[in-house]
Amino acid sequence: MAMKTSACGTAALLAAQSTSASAFAVSGQAQKSANAQYGLRGAAARDSAASASTGSWASATAIAATAAVAAAAIPHRKRRAANKLAGATSVAAPSVVPNANMPKLSQAKVIVCAGLGEKLEGRKLRVAVIGGGPAGASAAETLAIGGCETYLIERKLDNCKPCGGAIPLCMVGEFDLPQELIDRRVRKMTMISPTNKEVQIGSTLADDEYIGMVRREVLDSYMRDRAGEKGATLINGLFMGMTLPQTKNGSYVLTYNDLGDAVSGKGTKKTLEVDVVIGADGANSRVAKEIEAGDYEYAIAFQERMRIDDEKMEYYKERAEMYVGDDVSPDFYAWVFPKYDHVAVGTGTVVDKKGIQKYQQGIRDRAEPRIRGGEIIRVEAHPIPEHPRPWRTKDRVTLVGDAAGYVTKCSGEGIYFAAKSGRMCAEEIVEASENGTRMVTQDDLMVYIRKFDSKYGPTYFVLDALQKLFYTSDPARESFVDLCEEKYVQKVTFDSYLYKTVQGNDPIGDLKLLGKTVSSLWENNFGKKREMQTLS
Repeated sequence: MAMKTSACGTAALLAAQSTSASAFAVSGQAQKSANAQYGLRGAAARDSAASASTGSWASATAIAATAAVAAAAIPHRKRRAANKLAGATSVAAPSVVPNANMPKLSQAKVIVCAGLGEKLEGRKLRVAVIGGGPAGASAAETLAIGGCETYLIERKLDNCKPCGGAIPLCMVGEFDLPQELIDRRVRKMTMISPTNKEVQIGSTLADDEYIGMVRREVLDSYMRDRAGEKGATLINGLFMGMTLPQTKNGSYVLTYNDLGDAVSGKGTKKTLEVDVVIGADGANSRVAKEIEAGDYEYAIAFQERMRIDDEKMEYYKERAEMYVGDDVSPDFYAWVFPKYDHVAVGTGTVVDKKGIQKYQQGIRDRAEPRIRGGEIIRVEAHPIPEHPRPWRTKDRVTLVGDAAGYVTKCSGEGIYFAAKSGRMCAEEIVEASENGTRMVTQDDLMVYIRKFDSKYGPTYFVLDALQKLFYTSDPARESFVDLCEEKYVQKVTFDSYLYKTVQGNDPIGDLKLLGKTVSSLWENNFGKKREMQTLS
């Protein structure tokens, strides 16, 4: 459901990322090494943040002030629901106050470092990637280019995941995606509040800037095929399980149903011996279950692809819409996103999964003036992770993408982070194995985990805070849309999304935004209730 604009809530929070990094651990839990428990998930982030810019103090103040106002305004029942969501995973992220006197990681007496694995004789390192979405395809391509013997197993080659399909501009260049993959270039975003107040954003974009809209079945197929062209062996199969190694450098024996020549839907049972396994098999990851990676809270995303008449489709030519309100989701947002020749209309929720049909009807009703007469051509539903798993690496098995839980709260963005995590993981394997000539260890795989957490952990932290602040009540959602009127918010959040680099950090802009946030929250919670408007 990747769409950046829900980050529009406050640019101040985004500008405060470098401050929040010192207190962040993606899941709040430590990884285990073979001999000891080490590698706190936020350790790298804390250490790097200590030497980085501390960001804007006004931004940090905005977090505390707006949270206090919201806490006072949200009804008791809603606060309980929000608290439940905040602690959705088995262990909540710790509350840590940055301390200037805190020892740095580099000052620790004992540091566990990745080292050279044993030299492989007469063969290359064998890596199996389970799952052929952006995470798995990116990993497989990088591994194949890097000299590893690579197998990519995907059960459904025409999979249409219920996903908004938005990708940031930087992904197009970074992953060398051809322009023809992009169905629509969104340059306008309409934010619609619970009372149908509309805010148009996008005026801060340059002429060559846009949010790309893709169909997952098209994007995923292209990335898989490219991995195959680079040398990965593509297997149309269903991963069933694996037998763990019996010795230090022993093989993992994977069992899968080969569907390439399936008869009456039944595949052929086969096995495959490999040295490393990468789980890129989504929210219901079987690889994660095999290594007992632990559960996480998840959302249900529901989406209908709808063909509307040409006049209505013209309205969505370069536009996407995002709706908020209790009628469309109690804790997320609903959307109308343009595709190649149709629109995707959907919603998602964590706290009321059984009510997803009710919320889908809600977005149909709210958007009815603009999708009236539309023909539903496809219905899709899928679980979306809401938090990284408690454990993401065990021995020579690791997780990437949705299997690891790399979907941001508030915005629901996952495509870029999936592809990025797959590539980062594969790069570390290639480097540690010296282009597939040496065995790798858990310590080598942990390097990828620490680098990913250090680079993107603050983003997950901030978007989690935004969701808890603005998605818990309709008055807070009205304020969320109010803030999106600010050009400063639009520019900082668009730039941060498009290039995955924190932009802004303007103290004056942060202070103005702080005042706007507090006043809007107060007005919408305690002022005159707004009347419902009618969409044109």
